[in-house]
Amino acid sequence: MSAAPLLRLDPDQVARARSLAERAAGPVVDMARGHTTVSVERATLRLAGLTGADPEGIPWVNRLVDAVAEQTGLEHGVALPVFAALAAGDHPDLTRLAHASAAGGVEFEPPTGTARTTARNLARAAVASGFDRIDAQRRTRSDMVDTIGDPPQRPWIYLIVATGDIYEDIPQAQAAARAGADIIAVIRSTGQSLLDYVPEGATREGFAGTYATGENFRLMRAALDETSREVGRYVRLCNYASGLCMPEIAALAGMNRLDMMLNDCMYGILFRDINPVRTFVDQRFSRQIHARAGIIINTGEDNYLTTADAVEAAHTVTVSQLLNEYFAHEAGLPDGLLGLGHAFEINPEVPQSFRLELAHALLARQLFPDAPLKWMPPTRHMTGDVFRGNLLDGFFNLAGVMTGQSILLVGMMTEAVVTPWLSDRDIALQNVRYVLDAAGGLTEDFHPPADGFIARRANEVLGEAVDLLGKIVDDGLLDAIADGTFGIMKRPPDGGRGLEGVAERAEDYYNPAVEALDGGDAA
Repeated sequence: MSAAPLLRLDPDQVARARSLAERAAGPVVDMARGHTTVSVERATLRLAGLTGADPEGIPWVNRLVDAVAEQTGLEHGVALPVFAALAAGDHPDLTRLAHASAAGGVEFEPPTGTARTTARNLARAAVASGFDRIDAQRRTRSDMVDTIGDPPQRPWIYLIVATGDIYEDIPQAQAAARAGADIIAVIRSTGQSLLDYVPEGATREGFAGTYATGENFRLMRAALDETSREVGRYVRLCNYASGLCMPEIAALAGMNRLDMMLNDCMYGILFRDINPVRTFVDQRFSRQIHARAGIIINTGEDNYLTTADAVEAAHTVTVSQLLNEYFAHEAGLPDGLLGLGHAFEINPEVPQSFRLELAHALLARQLFPDAPLKWMPPTRHMTGDVFRGNLLDGFFNLAGVMTGQSILLVGMMTEAVVTPWLSDRDIALQNVRYVLDAAGGLTEDFHPPADGFIARRANEVLGEAVDLLGKIVDDGLLDAIADGTFGIMKRPPDGGRGLEGVAERAEDYYNPAVEALDGGDAA
């Protein structure tokens, strides 16, 4: 990461903050380890090679998991009943088994004795083939970066494509890469996070975005590989592993070599009203997949500042970053894959707003020096005045350069007015390029005084974060979420979408993907 100017943060306060975050998050990790979900089980069958959908568009993994859950319960895991049925020899592969099951022609039961051993060996081998695909894609990424090269500068420039049609997204993404984008984010169709299935195949219709599917991932990755060779730098691809199908989308991303995925521990709970238990179980498994695949996750703290005041709630962003860090580390993600989020969302009418933004950005940079932080542009206070908006984006870009941010999302002066035109994007990229060219080395010269406004504000936010973490430890993280601590959204642990898809693991629970990712025998 870029060397950021140092603030004199109290090292005892920093250590206390991390200790409290671990204590706050620990019980949630224990809960996640003791539960499974329909999406975790479906992701396991996707790793085992099950693809396709029925004539109604419902994936076979949904049909098969639902049939097993109805007959045996979800608490044992679906792998052993499925592979025991496959071992019986009446169906040549998982797809034919799913077809027969959907027609009511298969009886599932948890196997015992030698049948259990046989089913477990078959399941392990099938899921291992999925992990082999993920591992091969990770090697391919590494080889391409070594051969073609990485972008020559940080921050990486992150630009959004969102037409709804994957075949329209591809030329726009390639044009954006040629214009200087280092990361292409394909925005997901509005509402997909609430679908409890992943659409199959290439899609040509979507509202305010394009559906996240395995085939869409494959098509865009192939196109960007072609453009990467053309422009002489590896162009990264980003999408969303969130919502009710978080584990499945993570698996599809790993098998199709996406490089970044939006994957926040609380975003779905707060902003999509997805059940907290479902979310925490799914996010742990998805992050384990991301760790295996070498995928950088982007967390969603910037969203809190679209609903809560960016000054008053600054400490909640820091708390969420610390929780996201702990959850990520526990799932196996190193700092180099931890793209913690924060944003330039202070009302520009607030006195000293730019100095406050610098303080908050520097605090994040210094707390997480080895993380590829994702710095988000202003959205909430964009008014429709495109000239003012372009100036505000310039201040955002300058703050990103001065504080050594890693991933810079390109701000659009037409934010909140229209979906940006290509010409809008070109103007926005000109803004970024000017600031990077004119002030790219400013980080090394920017040293806020230890007793100055910026340092005092950063330490104030850190102290408030420590106080809040102490309260969360006392009350419990699930209760803190229910009380509206983050983003002023109140989400009780027994509410929201998807709770019916959660099951507490039985003593005989078995999942070969969980076994492989946890690094031990899960039987």
